[in-house]
Amino acid sequence: MNANDDQAAVLTWVKSSYSAGDGGQCVEVAASGSAVLVRDSKRPDEAMLNVSADQWATFVRMAARD
Repeated sequence: MNANDDQAAVLTWVKSSYSAGDGGQCVEVAASGSAVLVRDSKRPDEAMLNVSADQWATFVRMAARD
């Protein structure tokens, strides 16, 4: 287990409301200080994205556009 695993274990992960309930294509996010971590819920022990809170806010704003 590495430092990322330790950090990920204590965070509160939230699954995307767009994720299917059948276990497919699920994305989870967790806030960690000034960063937002993003991972594949089917593979929680594998690599995760680490983006700044500002970058995440920009992503969410752009994704919400019609």
